[in-house]
Amino acid sequence: MLDINYMREHADEAKKAAVDKNLHPEAVSRALELDEQRRQLITRAQALKQERNQINTLLKSKRSADLIKQSVELKQKLADIEPQLKQVEAALGDLMLQIPNIPLPEVPIGKDSRDNKQVHQWGEKPKFDFKPRDHVELGKKLDILDLERGAKVAGFRGYFLKNDGVRLVMGLMRFALDKLVVKGFSPMMPPVIDRRSAFVNTGHFPWGEKEAYKLDEDETDSQNDYFLAGTAEVPLVSYYAGEILNEKELPIKLAGFSPCFRREIGNYGKDTKGIFRVHEFYKIEQVVICRNDIEESRRQHEEMLAISEEILQDLGLHYRVLLMCTGDMGEPQAKKYDLETWMPGRGDWGETGSDSIMTDFQSRRANIRYRAKEGLKFVHLLNNTAAPSARLVVAVLENYQQADGSVKLPAALVPYVGAEVISPK
Repeated sequence: MLDINYMREHADEAKKAAVDKNLHPEAVSRALELDEQRRQLITRAQALKQERNQINTLLKSKRSADLIKQSVELKQKLADIEPQLKQVEAALGDLMLQIPNIPLPEVPIGKDSRDNKQVHQWGEKPKFDFKPRDHVELGKKLDILDLERGAKVAGFRGYFLKNDGVRLVMGLMRFALDKLVVKGFSPMMPPVIDRRSAFVNTGHFPWGEKEAYKLDEDETDSQNDYFLAGTAEVPLVSYYAGEILNEKELPIKLAGFSPCFRREIGNYGKDTKGIFRVHEFYKIEQVVICRNDIEESRRQHEEMLAISEEILQDLGLHYRVLLMCTGDMGEPQAKKYDLETWMPGRGDWGETGSDSIMTDFQSRRANIRYRAKEGLKFVHLLNNTAAPSARLVVAVLENYQQADGSVKLPAALVPYVGAEVISPK
């Protein structure tokens, strides 16, 4: 969330950020009104406490009915203020969770994906001397993908990967994870059944709650409800929640390998064919925790992007990098790149990565700070998709297909998959 002190001094900037992200600015105005009420109540309570303390001091040396009456009345006034203050603070807390992060100056202003800016491309589209197949046809021919039985068992967007398809997914994950470890990232396998607080900490809630699978509430833990995480970012951001780190520990770089679960309600009717957009898949996610310094965040942001590009380059996949506009970047982000890989079966680009600066938006929610020379500061957080399993499978199959329906794997994957070619059965 934003710093309320910052909002007081930059109310117009906070309102503009909301408008630029296709949200209503009224939440900012209402939050500032509640903040003023809160401060007035606190000031009033402090004055009453001070007055009562003075009277109680007098009572120690001189007891009188009048002084006792005043003390009782002041105590009652304080008691009356407490519920008002709690109510105002609760309302303010809810509103603060609905106010988006401030985009960095270099982020283009725009309403939707049409206003995103291409940064650069790498590689070239593959050329075929035959009519290329999409990954659905290839998967069936290679006997590595079963959508019919997947739908029978799991419903819409359900699928089975099997045979060399399993080896391909595991190979992609191991390949990406090994690269991240070499780059200084600590591998993690986080829990994906997480408390609501973890989703609030990342900013996935309240905005994205409809996209998350909610589990039945635990009767033994009435204070929490649980959801399935759609990305390892959710648990990894809360790994240090409520803790104070030392500056010398930073940056902390984490690589989370996990299953991911998404309802895809907001994308109803999109990409219904195949496994490009599914309810569950595996992914490796990068999370970086660094100093509260925007230039340091920019450096980490570019380094994570470079790693994702290196993965795609090692796989020989044609891709482009987009700088997302305000209306297409998401509420918690201050800056975001998307990586889109060319997919011949789609005849179009498909997103395979998302690289974001969150500044201290998440750390304020999660209360993650560090000891700096100037005192305690909230850390900056960043995250980036290193390798989404299903979409990389789509890209590899469609870009490396041969005329006979086989797929010649990129050299970087051969040691991990244990084969150079996946052949039709």
